[in-house]
Order: sequence, then C-alpha cells, then structure tokens
Amino acid sequence: MHPSVKCSFAAVLTVAVLCLLPASACRADDRPPTAGLDRVIRAVAFRDASGKTRGLADLKGEKATVVVFVSFDCPVSTGYAQPLAELARAYQGRGVSFLGVSVTDDEGAGQAARRAREFGLPFPVFHDAGHAVQAFHVEVTPEAFLLDAGLVLRYRGRVDDRYAARLKPRARVGRRDLRQALEELLAGRAVSRPATRAVGCPVRMDSPARQAAGPVTFYRDVLPVLQRRCQVCHRPGDVAPFSLMTYRQSVTWADDIKDYTQARKMPPWKPVAGPKFLTEDERRLTGKEVATLAAWVDGGTPAGDRKAAPPPRRFPHGWQLGRPDLVLTVDGDFQLGAGGLDVYRCFVLPTRLGRDVHVTAVEVRPGNRRVVHHAVLFFDRKGQGRRLERREQERPRKGGDEDRGPGYSVPLSFAFLPGFLPGGGLGGWAPGLTPQRLPAGTGYLLPRGADVILQLHYHRNGRAERDRTSVGLYFAQGPAARRIQGLAIPGNFVMIPAGAVRHRVTGAVRVRQDCRLYAIMPHMHLLGRQIKVTMLPPDGRPRTLIAIKDWDFNWQEVYFFREPIAAKAGTRFEVEGIYDNSSTNPSNPHQPPRPVFVGLQTTDEMCVGFLGVTTDRPGLIRYDIPIRLPGLGESTTWGIPLFGL
Repeated sequence: MHPSVKCSFAAVLTVAVLCLLPASACRADDRPPTAGLDRVIRAVAFRDASGKTRGLADLKGEKATVVVFVSFDCPVSTGYAQPLAELARAYQGRGVSFLGVSVTDDEGAGQAARRAREFGLPFPVFHDAGHAVQAFHVEVTPEAFLLDAGLVLRYRGRVDDRYAARLKPRARVGRRDLRQALEELLAGRAVSRPATRAVGCPVRMDSPARQAAGPVTFYRDVLPVLQRRCQVCHRPGDVAPFSLMTYRQSVTWADDIKDYTQARKMPPWKPVAGPKFLTEDERRLTGKEVATLAAWVDGGTPAGDRKAAPPPRRFPHGWQLGRPDLVLTVDGDFQLGAGGLDVYRCFVLPTRLGRDVHVTAVEVRPGNRRVVHHAVLFFDRKGQGRRLERREQERPRKGGDEDRGPGYSVPLSFAFLPGFLPGGGLGGWAPGLTPQRLPAGTGYLLPRGADVILQLHYHRNGRAERDRTSVGLYFAQGPAARRIQGLAIPGNFVMIPAGAVRHRVTGAVRVRQDCRLYAIMPHMHLLGRQIKVTMLPPDGRPRTLIAIKDWDFNWQEVYFFREPIAAKAGTRFEVEGIYDNSSTNPSNPHQPPRPVFVGLQTTDEMCVGFLGVTTDRPGLIRYDIPIRLPGLGESTTWGIPLFGL
C-alpha cells in the first residue's frame, strides 16, 4: 500500500490464517501413525498443581478414557477447546473420563490447570515434561487417544476433520472421528477406523544437538530475520496465531518456516504480476534470507551462542502518526464467545462533525489483537447503522449466545450496503500493516454529521474474549483534497455450477474521463482460486494491474501502487476470476457441492476488482459497464459509479 495507507482498507473477509502444514505432513495418502494401538498404556503418571502424583490408572473411566494432548501455544489446539468441552460433557455419566496433557513449553502443573480453566475445559489438564509424550508416541497437538476399560489403546488421531491443514479449517465438519470411536467402543464393537492423522502443531523433544553451534545458528543468523520480517505480527497479543519471539517457539514452527518461506507464502504477499507496489519490498524475503532459514532447519535448528543475538526489537506504542484530529471509540466492550463461526460486527461511531472534511490517514487500534482479524470503515449519513444497532440491542437473547455488547452482527456486508454508495469508504486495517498518510493532495470524503461504521472481523481462539477498538482519523490541513473514489469492475455472472473445477468469470468497465489510479483491491469469496485485473488503454498495450494465482479469502488487502497510474478517457478495465466449486475444494461450504449464486453472503460469490482513483473534474467519476448478452453482442449499462471506496 501507499505509505499513506499501509493499513488503509482491509477487504471483507473471514477467519485469520497465516500458515499451513508442511506438504509432507498433510498429503492425503500419508498413512496415520499406529504406534501403541492394541497395547496397554499404563505406566504413565502426572503431577497435579498441589504436587500430588496421580497415575493413569487412578484417572481412568469405568468404560473408557480419552487422553488429549494439547498445547496452549498452538492455535489449532486452542481452537478445539470448545468441541472437546462439549464432547466431554456429552459423555459425562456414561463411564467415560477425559483428561488433558499439556505440552506447552515453560509451563508447570499449576499454569496448565489455570489455562485449562481459561479455555473452559471441564476436565483435568496436567503438564507433561516428555514422559507421557513418549509413552503415547505423540506427534502433534491436539491429538486424542481412546483407551478401553483395561487401558488398551483403541483409537488415536484427530478429534474430527474440521482442519484440512494446520490453521486451514474446512467450511464444515464432515467426520467426527473421536465421537464415532467412542460410540463403537461403548457399544462393544471394534473401532472401525482406529487411526487417523491429527492436524496440529508438531511436538518436539529437546535434543542436545540443537544447542550446539553450526554454520547457521538461531541467535546469530535466524533471529535477525525473524525480527525484520515476522515479529510485527508473530508476537504476543498481536494478530498472528503464534509467536516467533524465542528459540523454543521458532523450533516448534521450524518446518513451516522453511516450507512457507521457500514457497514465498510467508510473509504473505499474494500478487504475482503487476506494477511495483509500495509494500512489495517490505513483504518479500531476499534470497539470502530464505536460504538462511532453510539452512538452519536442515542443520538441526542449532541455537548457537545467546550472546550473538541482536537486541530485542521494540514495537511502538500509542498513535503512530501523532495525536489524531478525531478519535472514535466503540461505546463499551464487545464480548466474543469462545467457539463458533467467525463474527462480523458493525459498530456505530458518531462523529458530530459540523463540516465536511477529507481524511488523509486512518489508524485502527484493536483493543484485543488476539481476536480482531481486520477492520473496514464506511460513513453513514442516514442513520441506518443506528437503526440496525437499536434493533440488535432490542432483540431477545437466545440461549447459548455468548456474543454480546454494542453494535450489530451481519454475515458479511454492512446490512445496508454503504459500500454501494459512491465514495462511502474510509479505509481500514489489516494485520501487519502500519498507518501512513495518503498521497499529498488526496483524501477520503467524510461528510458533516455522518456516523462512521466500523466493521470488525473477529476470529475466535477457544476462550471468551473482550474487545474495545478505537479509530484515529487525520484530516487534510491545506486546500481541499482531491477525493479518492472507488471504481468497481464487477464480474458478469449469475451462478457457478456445482462440480465446476475451473469456472471462469469475466467483467469490464470503461471510464468516461481521465483519472489516476492509486490502489487496487481484488475480491472473491470462498470458491475463488485466481483473479486478475487488466488495464486496456484506448491507444496502448494491455497492462496487468494485479494477478493472484493462489487466492485466499482470509488474506485480502488493498495494494497501493508505488507510482500513480494515469488512465485516459476510454480506458477499459477487465477482471477475470477462476472458481473451484468441486468437492475437492476444502473451502467449499457445501458438501456435496451445489450451485452458488452471486451475492454478499460468505457462502455466495463475488468477483470484483476495486480501484482507488481520483479525477481532476469535480463530482463522481463516471464509467460504463459493457455487458455481453447471448445473441445480442455487447451492450452498455448506465454510466455512473456503483461502489465507493
């Protein structure tokens, strides 16, 4: 993004995802581990918070025992807190005991028990220093082990299939493996599928070899790379689902660090073609950095000399651009429940401005970065947001609804679609991005008396959380700024057929006046695989403005061009999207697949290329939308803007 808008305008998205399993650990043909099956596992003991030692035989259930290995540093493991709690309650009174074993580093028995309470686990959780891990041959967390009345291991593996890979959830749970195994065991039948491959965080035992020196060591060579490229997100309290601040944390994620930096999937940078973007250099590792990380992993992840480490990186606190001209804060805490689907919550922030202003920078300060995935801001001049919030607050509460507080919830849009109103946007925030000012002489229009609607995407982390986010707005101080407007290039489609693997959607617009392009944001939903936006000048060669070949609904952002791009009247902009509506797409919300229509809900689809533009003429930019109709050729619709950024 432009230095002015590095954090300006996240897309409409869901669930925070930052890395996946190494390819070698998640292939469909990998055979699940079977170590220990049909054998007695008895000689395992745990020490509780009071110091008392308790053997597995003392903790077993009358008919069955479920032992789940967890880590409170692993986001997949904590994401299973609510499903495991529900499962334990469902089998309470049926002769089944649940117990947890925490392998979190630097944690004692008392801390393990405390964190289990924080995540609402209704069964005892003990800390393990390695003995139980070895006895059960644990590979990842969370991993579940089902023992019969005689402590014979009858099932090991995943709780269910909600994850296709680490931090890559499926749209729906198809198979509940642990529950199925429990039902079969309690019915006196053999477990039909005694082993599955669990998806989660690898369990690594300390090795003296890791402490030895080598040609590439953590403290001297790797830590500086992590500080420069990763820790802005991967640190306590920030948006990344795990930290990379310490040697132990980095060793836990070593395979992913190597695989995903070599594949250029981390740090996340999606464009594979287009002009130079402002954050491109900051978000791309150099070849030397990639080679350093790989050599460290291949060399056994040696720690090296701690004295060779650089000083800890210090992260700024407070408003990054100085005191804002206007600070807006949500009116009270919003409580986010421990489990369930992600939440899009809209908060109404009255500005009470007595004049129109141009906003030249936006800073969003999440109150709780553990659960705030992104923010999008629009203005509302008609009080629609206030009415929706009042209706939300007056509706009867449903049992089990843990989400409560100010604002109103919507599936994806703002419920009254301010994004369709010309010039309605004010930017936003995405993880890892810092606020900067818009290009000189430009700004977002904020009319007098308008409310700001702040939409926050919350992703759950397995325990109840609270958030109260603030927004800082910086106003143009000089002459009236040129207004940054939104120009949308919509895909021309109605439906994506069920089963289609590479369904192609196209669309175009043609501008009626000269303009300058500052930013671009492609947008699709869950079925999207690829998207490209092309510029075709009336007297020049086609130019790719952006191309993404590995679309991720969970990582969308606005990309600001390093230099503004001039577009003459008559320039045509085209968008092309490729969709996968087959059963092999783990992001497909429908199994079996069904036709998916264009729409605003997450389970609908969209194909849009958004452009941030300015014009020298007063008023809104005007453009045409050519539509090709079967048998009628290409026709043109109205020449007015449909969307505003």
